[in-house]
Amino acid sequence: MLISPRIGSLPGVIIWTAKAELFRLGPFAVTWYGLFFGLSFIIGLQVITYIFKQEGKPAREVDSLLLYTIISTIAGARLGHFLFYEPTMLWQHPLEVLLPPYQGLASHGAAIGILLGLFLYTRTRPERGGSFLWVADRIAIVVALSGCFIRLGNLMNSEIIGRPTSLPWGFVFVNNTEYSAVPRHPAQLYESLTCLLLFGVLLWIWSRYKAQTPYGLLVGVFMIWVFSLRFLYEFLKENQVPFEAHMRLNVGQLLSIPAVLLGVYLLIRCFKTVSHSPTN
Repeated sequence: MLISPRIGSLPGVIIWTAKAELFRLGPFAVTWYGLFFGLSFIIGLQVITYIFKQEGKPAREVDSLLLYTIISTIAGARLGHFLFYEPTMLWQHPLEVLLPPYQGLASHGAAIGILLGLFLYTRTRPERGGSFLWVADRIAIVVALSGCFIRLGNLMNSEIIGRPTSLPWGFVFVNNTEYSAVPRHPAQLYESLTCLLLFGVLLWIWSRYKAQTPYGLLVGVFMIWVFSLRFLYEFLKENQVPFEAHMRLNVGQLLSIPAVLLGVYLLIRCFKTVSHSPTN
């Protein structure tokens, strides 16, 4: 990354020259996105293990929970991308969806996948230590941190590009030939920073209540925070697929609306449960 004091008539912009590949090991490329994706699970494992131990849950179950989360995240994000953005691929070339060079991960698909994965996790062996909402609340903490890392990976890939801006922190994405001409909103960085802030907020709420955290509180806050901001950030982004050019609200915004409503429902349910508890 280089800082340019002046480009054209602009007082200063950020020239973003980062490349997707970190280094190569023979024919294999280690990418920034892959590194951040892996770090999100490694650090998430440490956080969720700490939470389990603090609440007296069997820490041995964390590995199983992580496996469910990884598989459901990747499967949901992958299928969600093609279902929401390239649906014709699913019936025209279904096997190629699983193979390069077709890439793409959708955060809305990942959210759906994670919720389904956690539902299966808590249903297959109820004795694993928590109900669906108990587990979803704790996983929401680490997913917020994962969102921070994933968007940093998008930034390193020069993808999910923002619209042109004259603000002094505009990024010129040199390695994205389609959008390299003018400074643009670093939308990836906006989302990364707000996910990091959300991680701190959720961890603080949990640390205050721990085992007494009302069911649905953390995941409800997560859904409202992430997808309300996603709805707003989409106004600062270029469309991901051509057909969005003719839409008043793009795919990301349309998918964010039910996610926010689900979060609102969970919070209402949570507060009603707390208000009717015997301790109040």
